[in-house]
Amino acid sequence: MIERLADSDLHALVEEFFRSSFSTDNPLITEAVRRMLAAGGKRLRPRLTLLAAESCGGTAREHLELAAYMELIHVATLIHDDVVDQAATRRGVNSTATDFGNRVSVLAGDYLFAWIFKNVTARYDPPIPHILSATLAAICDGEVLQLRAMGRLDLTIDEYTDVVAKKTASLFAASAECGAHAVGAGPASVDALRTFGTEYGIAFQMIDDLLDMTADETTVGKPVGNDLRERKVTIPLIFALQSGDAHLRDDVRAFFADGDERREAIARIATGIQQSGALTATRTAVAEHAERAVAALAPLAGGPARAELERLAKALTLA
Repeated sequence: MIERLADSDLHALVEEFFRSSFSTDNPLITEAVRRMLAAGGKRLRPRLTLLAAESCGGTAREHLELAAYMELIHVATLIHDDVVDQAATRRGVNSTATDFGNRVSVLAGDYLFAWIFKNVTARYDPPIPHILSATLAAICDGEVLQLRAMGRLDLTIDEYTDVVAKKTASLFAASAECGAHAVGAGPASVDALRTFGTEYGIAFQMIDDLLDMTADETTVGKPVGNDLRERKVTIPLIFALQSGDAHLRDDVRAFFADGDERREAIARIATGIQQSGALTATRTAVAEHAERAVAALAPLAGGPARAELERLAKALTLA
């Protein structure tokens, strides 16, 4: 009988793996990455890998290393993000750029990517290395698209979704897909889990955008209103600008143009977005993608792992 671990046990296994097994050949980079890992996180990407493996008949303990690589790819992207975004904090603690400087941070992210792929290509058969290399290309493409969309008040939902699918959802999709491949799952199961990861990742990013408007700094681990401060056009703002409120549109256009970063200016825009009905529209969009994620799992056999994947998707609609 295949051992099935509770989701809390999966999280604990991933944490213990990092504590006991993670080390690179460069002590400075190992320290920088360990600091990021110690700052916490939901470890959703490795959990998707392990749940995908279990949902296809595998055992989670046998795929901890592969799952850990998914989180480390995520950590490397965060290290680079904090340089690009000039972020001082991450998950409530100093960003890597704050503690080590931009030059070390860029090199640390690059080194970590190379170290991950050296190990993945040595230990896993195709298509897993191919999936991860394509995913990294997609993430970088999404970052560039997001930079080009900065301050674009005419950005459409479709354009936003394309950015999110590449920048955020691609790694969720790869995490689930690789978990299925690792246990030799058939094409229908692989496709189902990849689609689940994509839809889950899009909904996840939409929730992150929503929290930037509504949560406190302790909850999100970074300054609230940070997306507005960085002139990012996120889904609540897109919906707000589509609401037909000319005063709000003028206010946003002036805010984006003058570089005002005062808390009161950001709070004023955030209040206007909330009053426009954009937050409700965002939650509706989240629910649609979460429903697609759950529906994608139909080809999989029923069981605790599939049920946990469904729970994770549905939980996004409660945020």
